[in-house]
Amino acid sequence: MSSRRRRKAHHVIKRVIVLGISAGLIIVGLGALWVATLKMPDLTSFQNRKVTESTKIYDRTGTILLFDTGKDAKRTAVPLEQISPFIQDATIAIEDSDFYKNIGIEPTSIIRAVLANIATGGYGQGASTITQQVVKNSLLTKDKTITRKIKEWVIAVKLTRVMPKPQILETYLNDTSYGGTIFGVEEASRAFFGKPAKDVSLAQAAYLAAIPQAPTYYSPYGTHREELDARKKLVLQRMKSLGKISSADYDSAIAEKIQFLSRNDSSIRAPHFVMYVKDLVTQKYGEDMVANGGLRVITTLDFGLQQMAEDVVTKFAPSLESNFNASNTAMVAVDPKTGDILTMVGSRDYFSSKIEGNFNIALAKRQPGSTFKPFVYATAFKKGFTPETVLFDTKTEFSLRCTVEGKPKDPAEDPEKVCYSPDEFDFNYTGPMTIREALAHSRNIPAVKTLYMTGLKDSMETAADMGITGLNDPNRYGLTLVLGGGEVSLLDLTSAYGVFANDGMRNPYRSILRVEDSKGIILESVPTAVSPSQALEPEIARQISSILSDTKVRMESLRAIGESVGRPVAMKTGTTNDYRDVWAVGYTPNLVVGAWAGKNDNTPMRQNVAGLIISPVWGAFMSQAVKGLPVENFQSPPPPLSDNKPVLRGIWEGGQSYWKDTISGKLATENTPAETKSEVVARNVHSILFWLDKDNPRGPAPTDPKQDPQFEYWEYGVRKWFGEYQKNHPDFKEATSVAIPNQTDDVHTADRAPRVSFISPAAGSSITSHDALTIRLQSLGFYPAKKTEVYLNGKYVLTSERDPLNISFFPSDVGGLGSSNTLSVTLYDSVFNKGTATTTFFATP
Repeated sequence: MSSRRRRKAHHVIKRVIVLGISAGLIIVGLGALWVATLKMPDLTSFQNRKVTESTKIYDRTGTILLFDTGKDAKRTAVPLEQISPFIQDATIAIEDSDFYKNIGIEPTSIIRAVLANIATGGYGQGASTITQQVVKNSLLTKDKTITRKIKEWVIAVKLTRVMPKPQILETYLNDTSYGGTIFGVEEASRAFFGKPAKDVSLAQAAYLAAIPQAPTYYSPYGTHREELDARKKLVLQRMKSLGKISSADYDSAIAEKIQFLSRNDSSIRAPHFVMYVKDLVTQKYGEDMVANGGLRVITTLDFGLQQMAEDVVTKFAPSLESNFNASNTAMVAVDPKTGDILTMVGSRDYFSSKIEGNFNIALAKRQPGSTFKPFVYATAFKKGFTPETVLFDTKTEFSLRCTVEGKPKDPAEDPEKVCYSPDEFDFNYTGPMTIREALAHSRNIPAVKTLYMTGLKDSMETAADMGITGLNDPNRYGLTLVLGGGEVSLLDLTSAYGVFANDGMRNPYRSILRVEDSKGIILESVPTAVSPSQALEPEIARQISSILSDTKVRMESLRAIGESVGRPVAMKTGTTNDYRDVWAVGYTPNLVVGAWAGKNDNTPMRQNVAGLIISPVWGAFMSQAVKGLPVENFQSPPPPLSDNKPVLRGIWEGGQSYWKDTISGKLATENTPAETKSEVVARNVHSILFWLDKDNPRGPAPTDPKQDPQFEYWEYGVRKWFGEYQKNHPDFKEATSVAIPNQTDDVHTADRAPRVSFISPAAGSSITSHDALTIRLQSLGFYPAKKTEVYLNGKYVLTSERDPLNISFFPSDVGGLGSSNTLSVTLYDSVFNKGTATTTFFATP
């Protein structure tokens, strides 16, 4: 390039740079001019506090105040000298590490926040220093706008010029919220630890510094204690990296076990429920809106039922602790038709520090014991199994790493670790039983066999569809899942049982009906028309409800409790194997109630406790709660199919059978009446895996049952049981096959059915409606007439056996007589063949 061209290019570049700088100066100047036009609050008003409006939480009627987030706000201002240096250093480390160096703002942080907001299209990134937070809390509105943010930056810089940094820090520590009615670090120190702010330990100071970012979320009285602990650790890490504490100090603070005092607040009703709702509202609307936005929250809580539940828990809790070492109790009630949470008792005493009563056990994940079994059996019904399906309750080894006798195949392995042979709670093994009996009596081994046949994945999907969350790793649980090997919350479990109660329809639980702002504008409202999802087919839900409400098979120990409810009720209890939890869950079609007892620290209760110890608590509440509800009956499930395999119809003696006519002794046909039809079963005792393919139970029997890896294990237990059975039943002989007759029933045939006709009344004749109607019949057939059923206009009238061919009755006594009427008869002969005839007549007054 020539020197002339280089000079020309250099000149162009120089002009571009000059123009760029000029444009930048113009933009900055215009920005400065715009900022100058903004109306800034007077710093002399700094001591004037904003008027804030608290959030109020109500019951479902909107008339009973459960909690006011701002009522009796507690604040104790103290000079900075009376605030522990640990608190000061911890707060600065996590909130604004350059607090004593910056000009009230951090320009680099502001640039990062602006770029992040541009990228996201919002104002979520605030980049607030401690000074900015003081300005925001004291002088500005809570609106998230660019104008407000710029004002915040400008005032923060001005405030830094007129107020010393220690005074700014003192203001922040005295004004900031630590959750609920607690404002200022002094009040927080006394509320959380029972000591003034000047005396807290390093670990306690780290907790105090961790909370203000999200006081509700990080509240030590909420459900995010693990997250609070993690943020406390982050505070200590920041202090260590900034040189405020040594490695030894850090290690000591991490190891220190901090005990928070129980929440001392008597101005709250249904406290566990209120804190649950407050957490939900905060997650949606933010900490500031809940603390200062004047929200009005109408919840689903039925305060009358809530008081009833609290009274019942209070009444039974002392005996549960003294007799069974169950130090805590919880209860939840849900409306299955809407999903509304009607009651939530998260512990026996919210304010008890002895049992960590502020912890909401209704939301905690615990092993559900046998209360999980209905979900597995529901899955089995989806696959084609039936309530009448026969399973053997026999001692059974399920681990393929062990022999059928329960010994490790590798002698070096520990049988306690590799073998799995669950016991029954009473250590009795009753042999063959139907699924109806097995579920009603809560037998373990049939339940484990059912889980194997239905599959872990499909059973977990059924539970998830019904509202059980958190079960997502089949390999973690194995076959123990059906005995409560997973973890669920009382709220999830109670809500999921609502699917059974609601004919298979699921309404996810909800706690909020409506939220209004301070001006009464509705921010959110649940739909007036509930739109449930079909989690189970209605007939499957009805089958489970039929079993759990069946008083004929219900355990004797639960019958009195069920009867105390005074209406049809389904119920199920559960106990974890190590006696850490006991459960009782039950329902009517319009109310589901779950109750739990145990210990918050998940240590065992007294040995040999059972779900029966919590069922009186459940019954005491349920029997009172339903009094205000209409009586509703459960829908009946479909009748059993007569053409199912014997093992699916309650027959354990064998899987091959045929139907014979008891009169002719020959093979039954479609003409053979039910009265003379009898099933003949070849006595050949095997486990269910011998008679059906678990993946297609109503399909062909397996040609080689041994292909199923569990077959030999189940068969061993069944044959061992049968050996003992034969000792007491020597006449029971097995046969490898059944000899099916080659001749069919010739007694019950179409040509041998009686041919019936009316002699009188003749078709079209007339009678007086108040006179007797005399019927004379003619019957032609092979066998004598035995009885006749009479129907008038489709309505049953009577059965005549004394003289089946001559019958008399008064039509006026039957009712429904019209001017033109139909008279029908069904005549049975002595071998139950039947014939029918119909005629018409007129009736006159």
